Amino acid sequence: MEIYLAGANGKKQIMELFVAGLSNEENRKNMVNPLSKRISILESFCSMEDWEIPYIQNHWNFLLDSGAFTFLNSKKQNKINWDEYVEKYAEFINKYDIKLFFELDIDYLIGLKEVERLREKLHKLTNKQSISVWHKSRGKDYYIRMVQEFDYVAIGGLAIGGIHFQKQIEPVFPWFIKNAHKNNCKIHALGYTSVSGLYKYPFDSVDSTSWIYGNKLGLIYRFDGYKMTIVKKPCGNRLIAKDARLHNFFEWVKFQQYARVNL
Repeated sequence: MEIYLAGANGKKQIMELFVAGLSNEENRKNMVNPLSKRISILESFCSMEDWEIPYIQNHWNFLLDSGAFTFLNSKKQNKINWDEYVEKYAEFINKYDIKLFFELDIDYLIGLKEVERLREKLHKLTNKQSISVWHKSRGKDYYIRMVQEFDYVAIGGLAIGGIHFQKQIEPVFPWFIKNAHKNNCKIHALGYTSVSGLYKYPFDSVDSTSWIYGNKLGLIYRFDGYKMTIVKKPCGNRLIAKDARLHNFFEWVKFQQYARVNL
């Protein structure tokens, strides 16, 4: 799930909420209907297939993740030829004219210098600028350089860092946002799912898979017109997975549409 915030030229700011995690054919085909044509989604390059492109291009907005994070804890990480991976990633971006896509933010795997080299290669192959992802290891000064150099940046590590890291970094969110917007740069929070936080911190975009975890935990989401609430299934009642998945997805789509106008 992802959110954009735009407030330039005196226009009303909006926040765009992207839904992430439609990572299988059943999910994507079930969610193609008149309502879903207006959603914004985030997908991983690792899970994309050619048949899906007409589907994603009919959506209101689309953001492509490099999928490199998949290999962070994988035994295959040492077998990946990252130059070939970037070339395939760039080929996909060019073939389908993808507008928004992340760099390969795999600092922990190959080091920042190599990430920068692959980023530059990606830019040359696509003739487009990727969204650069800041991680804690990059430091404060590096972030300042990022927002001066890029049109769009992201804060990473929120999902893998867990609640502790989120609580640690949330007080600094205003600093990140202020410096990005001061440089006419948009800012995305990767994997930021705090609904209350979305009302406090005017990110340009965020993404979340919260609707999926509700299904796994047997929870039903309900958007009441202002906030998202969680309803536990009545004791003794059986939760039908497919129905719960679709219900939760479209409740988050309702919140997405609310956020676009009101946050």
